[in-house]
Amino acid sequence: MADIIDQAMEEFEHHLNAAIANRAKPVPPSLICKNGDCGQPSLNGTRYCSCECREDHEKEVWSIKNRKISR
Repeated sequence: MADIIDQAMEEFEHHLNAAIANRAKPVPPSLICKNGDCGQPSLNGTRYCSCECREDHEKEVWSIKNRKISR
């Protein structure tokens, strides 16, 4: 019975290590606004100078990610 439990623990550890290795890494704050056409200093602890710049950048990233090429 201990063999099955040991195998289950090994598989669990394997999946846990894979999940930890593949997790999304947080993006650190930036000194300059991440919105490409802005260039203003960002607010402390953020990556953008304002909510509007953040929203614009998120929309741009979304549109690039979801762009479809039709033939």
